[in-house]
Amino acid sequence: MKSLKVWTLQAQEKGYIELLVEGRHLFRIYILEDGLARVLLIRAGALALDRTWSIAPREDVAWEGRPRESVADFSLPAYRVEAFQDRLVLTTKKLRITVNRPLWLQWEYHDGQCWRPLVSDRPTGAYALDAHGEGLEHYQLRAPEHRYYGLGEKTGDLNRAGKRFEMRNLDAMGYDAASTDPLYKHIPFVITHQEHASFGMFYDNLNTSLFDLGNELDNYHRPYRRYKADAGDLDYWVLAGPRILDVTKAFVRLTGRTLFLPKWSLGYSGSTMHYTDAENAQEQLLEFLDLCRQHDIPCDSFQLSSGYTSIGEKRYVFNWNHEKVPDPKALAQAYRDAGVRLIANIKPCLLQDHPRYAEVARQKMFIRDSEHDTPERSVFWDDEGSHLDFTNPDAVGWWQSNVTSQLLELGIECTWNDNNEFEVWDGEARCQGFGREIAIKHIRPVMALLMMRASLEAQQRFSPSERPYLISRSGCAGMQRYVQTWSGDNRTNWQTLRYNTRMGLGMSLSGLYNVGHDVGGFSGNKPDPELFVRWVQNGVMHPRFTIHSWNDDGTVNEPWMHPAVTDAVRDAIRLRYRLMPYFYTLLWQASHADEPILRPTFLDHEHDPQTFKENDEFMLGRDILVASVVAEGAREREVWLPLNATGWCDWHTGDWYEGGQHVVLDAPLERLPLLVRGGAAIPSGECHKLNDPSLDRRRELVVFPAPSGASSGVLFEDDGISHDWKNGNCLVIKWTLEYGPDFIDLTIAKTGDFRPAWEQLEVSLKGADARALRINGRSGCDLKLADIPEHRPLH
Repeated sequence: MKSLKVWTLQAQEKGYIELLVEGRHLFRIYILEDGLARVLLIRAGALALDRTWSIAPREDVAWEGRPRESVADFSLPAYRVEAFQDRLVLTTKKLRITVNRPLWLQWEYHDGQCWRPLVSDRPTGAYALDAHGEGLEHYQLRAPEHRYYGLGEKTGDLNRAGKRFEMRNLDAMGYDAASTDPLYKHIPFVITHQEHASFGMFYDNLNTSLFDLGNELDNYHRPYRRYKADAGDLDYWVLAGPRILDVTKAFVRLTGRTLFLPKWSLGYSGSTMHYTDAENAQEQLLEFLDLCRQHDIPCDSFQLSSGYTSIGEKRYVFNWNHEKVPDPKALAQAYRDAGVRLIANIKPCLLQDHPRYAEVARQKMFIRDSEHDTPERSVFWDDEGSHLDFTNPDAVGWWQSNVTSQLLELGIECTWNDNNEFEVWDGEARCQGFGREIAIKHIRPVMALLMMRASLEAQQRFSPSERPYLISRSGCAGMQRYVQTWSGDNRTNWQTLRYNTRMGLGMSLSGLYNVGHDVGGFSGNKPDPELFVRWVQNGVMHPRFTIHSWNDDGTVNEPWMHPAVTDAVRDAIRLRYRLMPYFYTLLWQASHADEPILRPTFLDHEHDPQTFKENDEFMLGRDILVASVVAEGAREREVWLPLNATGWCDWHTGDWYEGGQHVVLDAPLERLPLLVRGGAAIPSGECHKLNDPSLDRRRELVVFPAPSGASSGVLFEDDGISHDWKNGNCLVIKWTLEYGPDFIDLTIAKTGDFRPAWEQLEVSLKGADARALRINGRSGCDLKLADIPEHRPLH
C-alpha cells in the first residue's frame, strides 16, 4: 500500500471541492446537506464502479443503479473555502473540514454554540492504495472514550470497540452468536459515540472489506481505526448527529425508507424445515393448522421451507415436488381459509442438474465465468450450481415469471428470498451489468438486493392493491426498502438467546428496523422447556416473530412442543397480540418517520452513562422496556432503569420506580419482565388473528401514571393491507398526558378518514392511583371514537 500525501486544490464546484492527489488521483469532498458530507477518491481519474444501489435519498434508484457521482436530491448548502500554506479549511453551517498536508482530514461539528472535534484522520498516513489498482485503506484516530456501534448484523457485544470485523456475505449456519464473523449481510456503516457529537460513517463499497476498531496496534502511530477494502472505490459518507438516534435516522433517509408491511406480518409466523422435508409434506402442513386451533395459538403466516422443491435430497427452485405436495393450490387455499398466509422459500442458484438449468444457461442468464463463455459454477447445497445474474433484465424477467406462475397464481402470496449470499469466489466472474459488464467482486451483495426487488415487483404487479410482504436473509444497505430480515441460522443455546438480542439492536442502529430471530434456535438439538419459553418471551417483543428450526436431532420447534410449558408459550404469544396496536403504530412510525422499533436503552437516554454498559435489555419503541430472562434457572431479573424525569412502571403490577437505579423484578417462568416509561399510555387490543380485521372490536389505552410531568403518544390505524393510508384513509389518534398532584389530564384528538371495527376507546389506569382522570376536560374512562375531536391533518 502506498500512502497518499501530496495534493493541490484543483476545482471548487457547487456541492464539492476537488483536489488533485499525487498528480493523478481526484479527491472530492462533497457538502450535501447540513451535517452530511462525503469523500470520494477517483483513482487515476476513473471509478472502479460508477454506480451505487444503496444511496436513495428521495426515491428508489433505477434498476441499473444511481450514478455514483450524482448529487441529485441533495440541497447542496453553501460552503466557504479558506486556503493557508499548510492546510485548506472548508466550512459549512454545521461542519468544518480541515485538509492538512500531507493528506489527512480533521472534522469538526458546530453544536449551536461552538465548534467541537468530530473525528480526525491519522496524520501519519490516512489514505493508501495498493500498486495494482485494487485495494485501499483509510485510517482514522480513535480515542479511549469512543464507542462504536452498527456494522449491521454482527455477533458479540453491541459496542464494537476493540474488535475486528469482515464484510463478506456467508451462509454461516449454526454460527456462534458471540464470536462468528463474517455473517450474511454487508453493511459497512459504523456509528461513533462521543460526549458532544456522535457521527456515522458509511463506506459505499460492496467488495470484501475489513473494519478494525482498535484490535490492531502499531507503535509508529497513535491509536487508530482502519477500513480496508480488497477492491473498489473509496467513497465514504459522514453523517453528523449529534445524537446516535439522529445518525441512525439520517442513514435510513440516505439509503431509503423502511417498507411499510401489512399488519398481518406482525403476527406469529410458523415455520420449520421438518414439514416440507417430510414425504407427506402437505399432510403435515395441514396438520399444523389443526394443531394451532387445538392449542388455541393465533397464527397469521407460515414460511414454506425449500423442501417443497426437492428432487431426492437436493433443492431445485421453482420445482414442485408433487409427491410431497400433491396439490399446492389446495394447500394454499386451506391456509388462506384459515387466515394464514403462505410465504415460499426461493433460492437464486440453479444446481447443475436442475430441470431448467440448460434453458437458463442457453439464454445466458447466469453469472459468467471469468475466463470462458460459460456459466460460473459455485458450491451450493451439497452440489455445484450457477447463480442467476440479476443485473441481466432477461434473468429478472425469468425470475418474476416463475414467482408469478409457480407461487402467486397458486395462492402463495409472499416470497422468502433465501440463501442469497451469492458465494461466487471467482471475483472476476462477469455480470451483465444492465449492458455494462461488472466483475462480481464489485457488486456481490447487490445481487441479493436486486433479487428481493425482482420478487417485490412481481408481487406488486400481481396484487397491486395490497402492500407486499417479503423476507430476505442476505443483502446490503438499502435492503430495508424491500424486505423484513432476520439473523439467519442461529444455534440453540442460552448464549444465542442473549447475543441475538444484541445482533438485532446492531441491525436496528444500522437502518434495518424490521428484524427478528429464529425463536428456539435453528440448528442444534431442540431447546429444553425453560430455554424455549424464555426464547418465545424474547421473540414476541421483536418486529418479526417466527419459531423456526432444522434441529439436528430431528425434532421440531413448535409452540406446543413441550406440553408442560405450552400455557406459558401461549400467554407470551397472546401478550404480543394484545400489544398489536402498539406494534403496528411502531411499524408505521418506522416507515413514516424513520423511528427504530428496537432501541438500545441508550438511544433515548444518552444522558445516562449506565445505559452504555453492555446489558440484555432493550426498548420496544420509546415506551416499553423489555428485560428478557437470558440466564438458565433465573426467577428474578435485575434491571437498570434509565434515568428519566417520569420514572418507570411495572407492566404486570403497575408499581412505580424512580429512574436511575437498579431494581430486581420477579421473573417466574411464565412471566416476561416488562416496564413502561412513567406517564406513557400504551394502546392495546384483544388477542385475535390479524387477517380478519372485523374481529378487532376493542381498543384500550392503558395509562401508566407518573407522579408529575407530561407525556405524549400516538396510535395509527388503517385497513392493515392496502396503500389507501397514503390518501388519508387511515386514523391517527394523538394524545398528551399531564400529571398534577390531584389530577391526570388526557387530551386526545384524531385525524384521518378510516373508521375501524372498534367504536370506543377505553381508558384505564394501571395500578392504584386516586387522582381524578379527565379526558378532554371531562371525567370518565371511556370515549367513543365518534366523540374524539378532529385534529388538523398530519404533514
